[in-house]
Amino acid sequence: MTVQFQGVMPAITTPFNADLSIDHAAAAANVRWLVESGCTGIVPCGSLGESATLSFDEKLALIETCARAVDAPVIPGIAALSTAEAVALAKQAKLAGAKGLMVLPPYVYSTDWREMKAHVAAVIEATDLPCIVYNNPVAYRTDFSPEQILELAREHSNVKAVKESSTDVRRITAIKALAGDQLALGVGVDDVLVEGVAAGAQFWIAGLVDALPVESVRLFELACAGRWEEAARLYAWFLPLLRLDTVPKFVQLIKLVQEKVGAGHRRVRPPRLELAGTELEQAERLIAHALATRPAL
Repeated sequence: MTVQFQGVMPAITTPFNADLSIDHAAAAANVRWLVESGCTGIVPCGSLGESATLSFDEKLALIETCARAVDAPVIPGIAALSTAEAVALAKQAKLAGAKGLMVLPPYVYSTDWREMKAHVAAVIEATDLPCIVYNNPVAYRTDFSPEQILELAREHSNVKAVKESSTDVRRITAIKALAGDQLALGVGVDDVLVEGVAAGAQFWIAGLVDALPVESVRLFELACAGRWEEAARLYAWFLPLLRLDTVPKFVQLIKLVQEKVGAGHRRVRPPRLELAGTELEQAERLIAHALATRPAL
């Protein structure tokens, strides 16, 4: 299977049973539904997937579940506390059925380019799978500049794409100016999708797509087609929900939306807790209004 970094690729949530073990049947059903709705790939084990709370073996089991469930590339997030563990995870992910890797900086420790480059380079070199370099300075406190990303791509032929989550759409144009067509560019923050596509992004690793895949795929297609007025109308409806992807409790919020549309459960693993009190009431009002005004597509 040749991986094409294009289209809408959900960063999937991880469904849990009542005892907080992974619900593999639900995971398989979810990813099948997403692909049937027009999504082009599946990205498990990311931050939205609560990867930091999953054990090494749980990550591999989830990757294998996704790979068996869909005829679409599974591109797991590869992150760990140590470089050794991240390298081992990359190698085992390939054996579990991954067709590409989304390479993150290490959890917790963030420092200068020399050390961060060494870490991600080790993960990239661990397999021959095509890799997405994930830049998310807001969450991981490591900022890969366009020049540094291009340096990785020049030194490693399997660096094929960038998930840009700095929230600065100018980064997409800056990477494109340096890399040309060498790298596929992806939006990694839900509420800059239309702007990102206008700047040259070819794929979207999305969050709210887990609950609303049809609307997500349609929005992406309208933006790619340059149908800006139609995209603007759909975007205006979608933005209050898409902004749920940009706050600290984005996992709880997106899982709540999934539950409201019958596509999941709000369960999360500690230290996350389910929403409660005023926070829950406000979220439920926002979601209820969005679903009541959901456009017909």
